[in-house]
Amino acid sequence: MLCRLVSIIVIYLTISTLYAQETPSNYFDLNHISEIRLKIAEKGWDALLDSLRIYNHGMLVVDATIDGKAYKGVGLKYRGTKSYQTGMKRNPMSIQLNHTDKSVNHEGYTSVKLSSALRDPSMVREVLSYEIARKYMVAPKCNFTRLYINDSYWGLYVNIEPVEEKFLETNFGSHTNLLYKCAPDVGVVKAPASCKQNLYCALVNEPKEECYTPFYDIESSNGTYQPLMELTQLLNKDANNVHKVLDIDRTLWMLAYNNVLVNLSSYTGQNSQNYFLYKDNNGKFVPIIWDLNLSFGSFKNTGKGSDLKLKELQQLDPLLHIQNNNKPLISKLLQIEDYKKVYVAHLRAIVQENFQNNAYEKRAKELQKMIKPHFVADPNKDYSEDDFNKSLTSTIGKVTKIPGIVELMRERTNFLKKSAALVVLPPEVKKVDVMNRKKFETDINSFMITAMVDKKPKKVKICYRYNSTAPFMETWMADDGAHNDKREGDGLYGVVIKPEGSADMLEYYIVAENPAAISYYPSNYMYTPLKTTLAELNK
Repeated sequence: MLCRLVSIIVIYLTISTLYAQETPSNYFDLNHISEIRLKIAEKGWDALLDSLRIYNHGMLVVDATIDGKAYKGVGLKYRGTKSYQTGMKRNPMSIQLNHTDKSVNHEGYTSVKLSSALRDPSMVREVLSYEIARKYMVAPKCNFTRLYINDSYWGLYVNIEPVEEKFLETNFGSHTNLLYKCAPDVGVVKAPASCKQNLYCALVNEPKEECYTPFYDIESSNGTYQPLMELTQLLNKDANNVHKVLDIDRTLWMLAYNNVLVNLSSYTGQNSQNYFLYKDNNGKFVPIIWDLNLSFGSFKNTGKGSDLKLKELQQLDPLLHIQNNNKPLISKLLQIEDYKKVYVAHLRAIVQENFQNNAYEKRAKELQKMIKPHFVADPNKDYSEDDFNKSLTSTIGKVTKIPGIVELMRERTNFLKKSAALVVLPPEVKKVDVMNRKKFETDINSFMITAMVDKKPKKVKICYRYNSTAPFMETWMADDGAHNDKREGDGLYGVVIKPEGSADMLEYYIVAENPAAISYYPSNYMYTPLKTTLAELNK
């Protein structure tokens, strides 16, 4: 089962690579700070945008130039829920390039999503968070942009790849399937009296469609709420079968990510929000994470009690909500022992590969160095240069008390390493080998693979396939001296895979389990499974 969880994921990534090769661009390159210029004819345009946002009356028609390319008659409005504030100069913006001419796009994108980086004195929360997320799941690209309005520098913004046709085609090989946006205007939209209250996009099962419509927006051109209602029915009442309609591994990665990064303006936090659900070509919903400007503890409420203090954020329970029936995506999935093991393995991978090695701190400093001149020159910035300089290591704001990213994550990393969930160590795959043809011997016609595994594995399996778009198959590896593994009980597990038909290539990864924990080799198996060919082995 654990191999099948990820088979479709690697197919997505293969598709993504193909599209990336076809459309090279630096538009979302993190080393490229783009420039967006808006020409707005109306006087008092900021008050007009406030009015349009409050009453949901459409968009202001303006002209835009993106990295020197001009577009006339585009739509402009303020966006965001927590990040929008009436009368504020620095509000997040949405630009609809094809507002008056449906053929208009910029490098395939028909919209621009600009984040104001609200409650982020470091200015790097969102960019850093998306960069980490993309190591493990389908997530938007993200970089910085200099925004000009009527030829005056308005400020440094964060440019987020929109979840629209190009994004979906790149990551899923389709764009016409059902897409729900799960990011309601919290505090504005309310559930009807006949529905459960204040659960927003928690995926709690409700019998009436009217309980879903205020919170889950259908973003695709054709769609109903029936598939979403079926998902919640299975999740809440038959979680052992929810894998039929939900990509479990992608979901567990998102939940593990939210927890490690204390990203509480998300499903894991108070309002169960800020994600999309896309129904892939195999009929499974895949979560897509969204709105990360309040990650790293900038939003502090889990839905239980008051906002958390710094120490409580640092010591956020890695199994938060495991008993909370109002968070079924967590509680129902993690009640299944196999899923819980995978979730903990994902927690461990994120911690080890980004925080335990301090890679996040180095990257945050690199990003701040790159953007600092543009931040300092920003006439509408929310924070001082001194706040910016201290924002990684110190809490900023007497009222908002936004934790420094390093201040939060250094102690959080230490806490997670010692937590009961992570202290039980999984088996460790130390080395993987494939037997080559020896000189003067006949050609090899099978893949003979060994894995050295220590820390008392109970079971070791290999997940494999013969081409990059096929589902993974699985078979057990053995330490019995009879599977090309030398001696019984020496920790060397072996398997012989005889390819089907004319297959010459093998992609694979190793899964090692003990009674309490699981590990993968390589840990980023969904991006870089191991690969070999008979041609290479027979050289």
